[in-house]
Amino acid sequence: MKHTKVGAVMVGDVITARAETGFKDVARLLGDNRISGLPVIDDDDKVLGVISESDLMLHQAAEPVPGDPGHRRRPKLTRAARSTAVKERAGTARTLMSVPAVTIHADETIAAAARAMTRHRVERLPVVDDEERLVGIVTRRNVLQVFLRPDEEIRHEVVQGVIVDALWLTPQTLDVSVENGVVTLDGQVERLSEKPIALHMTRQVDGVVSVVDRLTYRIDDSHLQPADQAMHGIGHQWLHTL
Repeated sequence: MKHTKVGAVMVGDVITARAETGFKDVARLLGDNRISGLPVIDDDDKVLGVISESDLMLHQAAEPVPGDPGHRRRPKLTRAARSTAVKERAGTARTLMSVPAVTIHADETIAAAARAMTRHRVERLPVVDDEERLVGIVTRRNVLQVFLRPDEEIRHEVVQGVIVDALWLTPQTLDVSVENGVVTLDGQVERLSEKPIALHMTRQVDGVVSVVDRLTYRIDDSHLQPADQAMHGIGHQWLHTL
């Protein structure tokens, strides 16, 4: 099966800042281009960090208010609080940006980008080449484009990529239906070990929202040793990839 790569959905024309770019210039770049964040790069196009609207808001919220005694108190700060304090006083991109930057390579899959965004709680990822130079940027909106894939296209890939190519079954062996990205697998596979393979691989197909399992099996091979499973077909080989 072929998975959509980050390079296919990324935006190639990236708005960037340099480490010495001032606060107002960063704010202007975000506002003029209607974006919520941008990478900070060096002279070799390597990504140093990322600035978001939240970083600018943090700076603005920390501006002193006349007559507010709270700004005169300086409690002992934790490491995280010290980092926040630096951003509050930031005047350039170097001190505003979040580091280290979370990046992704253009040849990685959309699923990998989604996992990285979720794990690091970010809304965008700078895309880099093999030499770690910036080549684009991918956002949550870009990643979600994959879920606009037509149901019939998804069904075709499940039938061909999972049932025929992976399980070595005829297309008519299992009934595959897709509605709004939800795939239902119905029918009987030969062995129990083939069920998790079919379900796992179907979930990996681009555009699949979830999978409904209505599969049954003819033989329970869960008691077999790995060597025995391999002799009985592809179950053992594919289970190691789950």
